[in-house]
Amino acid sequence: MRIVLVGPPGAGKGTQAHFIASHLAIPRISTGDIFRYNVTHNTDLGVQAKEYMDRGDLVPDEVTVAMVRDRLGEDDSQAGFLLDGFPRNVPQAETLKKMLAELETKLTVVLELIVDEDEVVRRLSGRRTCRRCERVWHELYDPPAQPGICDDCGGELFQRDDDKEEVIRHRVEVYNSQTSPLIAFYADEGILVGIDATGPVEEITSRGLAALGPYMR
Repeated sequence: MRIVLVGPPGAGKGTQAHFIASHLAIPRISTGDIFRYNVTHNTDLGVQAKEYMDRGDLVPDEVTVAMVRDRLGEDDSQAGFLLDGFPRNVPQAETLKKMLAELETKLTVVLELIVDEDEVVRRLSGRRTCRRCERVWHELYDPPAQPGICDDCGGELFQRDDDKEEVIRHRVEVYNSQTSPLIAFYADEGILVGIDATGPVEEITSRGLAALGPYMR
């Protein structure tokens, strides 16, 4: 199976990508992992990307696309893959379609994790990070025994700037503006399925696998 996973910040894409890819025995390919690999291993593409990153600029689409193309050409991706974090917009989706056509294949399905904005804010704004050991806690879902203090090392917990409500709502707004057309693109292709991504992790995984069931062969 060749799957793209989409959903807003805080939808649990990374977690679900891991479980679903493991269940289907296909590699989970995230743009974050690809970037880290190329930069760490000092590849030609990694050197190019680092130049932009060091200046605080966005890495151009063509560099990101080239990294994804290289990754999809590796042996472990030939029988299938799960893409997490790419494509992010319609131009990238069109590029991916052409890229897969060159490899004589195409996407099987796009799985959308559906979560409303208030739930996203609840999930992300409740996170607290330890200043000392950097473990992440959650005020509602994984609270420390003593508020504001890390159970592991006794360090002070704080809220990162990107976990503040106004920042989260802006991120969701950006996601919606970029991704609504992407969702429509894949709906028109006839390969979009959506699931409710609220509730326990195991239940969401079960919903995802059930939604993917008709596409398995």
